[in-house]
Formats: sequence, structure tokens, C-alpha cells
Amino acid sequence: MRLSVVSCCLTLFFAHAVSAMDSSVVRQLDALTPRERLEQRCDIEAMNRIAKDNKQMRPDKVIAYTFGRASASGNKLSAPGAVFRSREHWYRLKYTCQTDNKHLDVLNFSYQIGAEVPRASWSKYYLYN
Repeated sequence: MRLSVVSCCLTLFFAHAVSAMDSSVVRQLDALTPRERLEQRCDIEAMNRIAKDNKQMRPDKVIAYTFGRASASGNKLSAPGAVFRSREHWYRLKYTCQTDNKHLDVLNFSYQIGAEVPRASWSKYYLYN
């Protein structure tokens, strides 16, 4: 439950975040466990990259584990079953992300946007508007 509440708050806070993080953002991330911080930082990076690379997209939420478990190893997170929401639509997403040891600076990031998730499937995967 803690991760869900923190995730929701951080996602709302970072929906329009710029690449450089201010001290309040860093404090919020520092309050998380290292694993939670890695996932949240990578989700934020996914939103930023998608928005930058795809001007028609306005991502406001990323979930790393909707269609498959995200796996972390050290400073790397692989999320082959992720999703993101943009303009009240959900899309499949795969990403890999590598951060520094504090999980604050992203060193490498790659992603692939997949198909739109049909609205009829949203409840099955706990997706929402």
C-alpha cells in the first residue's frame, strides 16, 4: 500500500517534471527504499523521454509491472510489461533503465512503445482514467 500511495503522489508530482530534479524531488525519492527509488526514477525517466520524443503523447503515469514483473539487478531495471497513460489512453511499454548507485541519475535508458491497451481490458489490469 505504501508503494502505491507514494507512486501515485510521485507520479502526479513528476508528470511535468523537467530533467533536472530540484531538492524537494530528491528528498521525496530519498524517502523510498532503494528498489522503490529505482522504479520511480525509471518511471519518471520514461515519462520524460516519451514526452520529449513523441510530441503527440502527454504521459502522466507509468506502471512498470502491469503485463509482467519488472526485474531489478543492482542499478538496472527491466520492465518488459510496463504501460503508460497519455491523454486518457493506455499503451504498452517496454523499457530498460540504468541509474547511478543512488538511483537518482539515469545513465542509460531505452524504451519501446507498444499497442494501445483496449479500454475493455482496463479493469482486468487495474488501469483507470
